[in-house]
Amino acid sequence: MPFIATNPATEQVIAEYPSHSPKDVDQALETASRAYASWKKASFAERAESMNRAAELLESEIPVVAELMTSEMGKTFAAAKGEAMKCAMTMRYFAEHAESMLNEVSLPTKGSRSGVRYDPIGAIFSVMPWNFPLWQVVRMAVPALMAGNVVVFKHASNVPGCAKYLEDLFVRAGFTPGVLSTLFVSHDQVSDIIADSRIVAVSLTGSDQAGRTVGEWAGKNLKKCVLELGGSDPFVVANSADLDITVPMAVTARIQNNGQACIASKRFIVVRERADEFLGRYADAMGAVRLGDPMDPATDLGPLVSKSQRDLLAAQVSSSVEQGATALVGGAVPERTGYYYPATVLANVPRDSRAGCEELFGPVAVVLVANDLRDAIRVANDTPWGLGGSVWASDASEIDEAIAGLDVGTVFANAIVSSMNELPFGGTKNSGFGRELSAQGAQEFTNHKSFFVA
Repeated sequence: MPFIATNPATEQVIAEYPSHSPKDVDQALETASRAYASWKKASFAERAESMNRAAELLESEIPVVAELMTSEMGKTFAAAKGEAMKCAMTMRYFAEHAESMLNEVSLPTKGSRSGVRYDPIGAIFSVMPWNFPLWQVVRMAVPALMAGNVVVFKHASNVPGCAKYLEDLFVRAGFTPGVLSTLFVSHDQVSDIIADSRIVAVSLTGSDQAGRTVGEWAGKNLKKCVLELGGSDPFVVANSADLDITVPMAVTARIQNNGQACIASKRFIVVRERADEFLGRYADAMGAVRLGDPMDPATDLGPLVSKSQRDLLAAQVSSSVEQGATALVGGAVPERTGYYYPATVLANVPRDSRAGCEELFGPVAVVLVANDLRDAIRVANDTPWGLGGSVWASDASEIDEAIAGLDVGTVFANAIVSSMNELPFGGTKNSGFGRELSAQGAQEFTNHKSFFVA
């Protein structure tokens, strides 16, 4: 079966790519294995030189690749350009800092010399999602490559052009073929690839269901595994929040990437004293969000990635309304070409409704009211996921209470949760384990080799 790219704004097929046969997969893994044999011996300076060339090439092609992202998965052109720029910045960041992150560490013992080395481990197989078609790959792969590993990735089937672009980008930048390569394979082929002896570790970004499956396959084959899974991130509005700042940011937090981000705020938990004012202002602001052509600079919100994704979201909302939730804004599929869904605000959401207990992967905000900050933190933690969360407050004690109390991998105060090169990124509970980015991310796929000299 070919990999087919369909423009979600027009519903038109824009490209088809042939899938890889078992023979193609074997050849790709052999090429990656040979590439690792030389790449692991390259100095940090040599790796950095290649990585900086990749960044320079990407920067020169941002409008082209941004249009490709928009056409394949529907994010706004402005957001796509921002994603490409972030990828180039990350390449440059790890080109500059990877050596210091991965340098041999001396530790005092009774020996004359001892410590820890961070040695590369081999070829890593990565299963990537469609929502950030460049960033997800770059976020995982760049630190691993700078550590001396090679990466073979299976991208989502609806963004094949982005997958091929990344592979070609690295070859054009001077990387040996096989250092970063993509496979157009089905989900049925993933287990065999993980089991292959030439693959030493696995990374997946996706749903918790996919994480359970891939994690099982990795464990069965004793392969190191990093999982970045789903989330239902809380946006906690404390008593001291400045709503002039908080409300506009709450809109951006929910509609970023057309609402299709694991770390997008999904549950807006407001203390009772501020609830009426927040809810009124937030509903008005979400109602003003402009839905339209993602290539139009005036558009705030483009289409969802596919008809199935749009229909799933619509079913989650309609089912929740039937159970008692109130759609203050939006809540219905517009009659137009494309897989569009409007910015929507749900209030009075029953805990056992679909909106109350499922991840909503689209521009639908669930607003919940808590008695006070302690209760808001309790509500925020009342979920199987724990990826990220934010608190909005001007009082330092409220900020510190939320940072300490939220059971998530990342907490931001008075800022939208995002992944940053300087900070480790990952989740807890059903949102996965392991870390990407920062020194911790660079060290994930290395052998922490202890040494002792008498």
